[in-house]
Amino acid sequence: MPEPEPPAYDPLQPGQGEAIAPTGQGGPMDLALDEAESLEKTLGDQPSGPREKARSLWSDAWHQLRRNPVFIISSLMILFLVIIAIWPQLIASGDPLQCDLSKSQQGSAPGHPFGYDTQGCDVYTRTVYGARASITVGVCATLGAALLGSVLGGLAGFFGGWGDALLSRVADIFFGIPVVLGGLVFLSVVTSTTVWPVVGFIVLLGWPQIARIGRGSVITAKQNDYVQAARALGAGNGRMLLRHVAPNAVAPVIVVATIALGTYIALEATLSFLGVGLRPPTVSWGIDISNAASQIRNAPHMLLWPAGALSLTVLAFIMLGDAVRDALDPKLR
Repeated sequence: MPEPEPPAYDPLQPGQGEAIAPTGQGGPMDLALDEAESLEKTLGDQPSGPREKARSLWSDAWHQLRRNPVFIISSLMILFLVIIAIWPQLIASGDPLQCDLSKSQQGSAPGHPFGYDTQGCDVYTRTVYGARASITVGVCATLGAALLGSVLGGLAGFFGGWGDALLSRVADIFFGIPVVLGGLVFLSVVTSTTVWPVVGFIVLLGWPQIARIGRGSVITAKQNDYVQAARALGAGNGRMLLRHVAPNAVAPVIVVATIALGTYIALEATLSFLGVGLRPPTVSWGIDISNAASQIRNAPHMLLWPAGALSLTVLAFIMLGDAVRDALDPKLR
């Protein structure tokens, strides 16, 4: 009978050490041995533990924000403004309504680094206390406009139909109203000295912008595969809107609202400067700027400090909005 043929050569088969011994000549067999040993070391060096969990959109955005110096600087500025708006007594011990006409328009003095205004009031104390009205108007107006606009825009974009068309036409009407002219007409008939008429006016004219952003974001999110899969599995409209669509459509609304907050603060100062926004005895940067405008040549310090505080506040919120936009939009990275 013919003898059986020997098994085929396998360089990785144990027990064939004699057949794959290094030749020392640098031939193909030695290269195969080196590759096999390298592969074995590589596989052996890989960690056997669980891999790092993939970050979600929000955790990835927070990861980016913590390393963004613009976000850190703007956040510290806003934190400082919020603290002095809540507790102005921490850095200002005087009374913003206590004035002395004998010190009218005087410059810097010990204990009064910003000087005095026309009525003899301490400009430093009024500048510190003015942050309360501006921050209150900006935050409340932004929350109101974001809540109203996102709800109306989200519902219109999700359900569509005649409600969507009606919301779009109503938003177009509000977009056609000049903000300053609307404020002059709306607030000129209001006699209240509180911040709430100004907040209501800003919400009235601010919600269409956020509604349009929210509507477009919801329309984009509801076309994704996971929403269609949830619909195919029998999920109701409420569950799909709250669990699947809204969490993935809220990011653009947050970005727009953050940037709009600084714009609303500037709008409040503009309306107060024109005499239809906040009114005395409320302490506001816009009121102080209006009172100092006619005395800019004689006492420029009256205008410099409240205007500078207003500019830094608006800049801080705009910087924060830009940083949040860069973190939440992967296309901008």
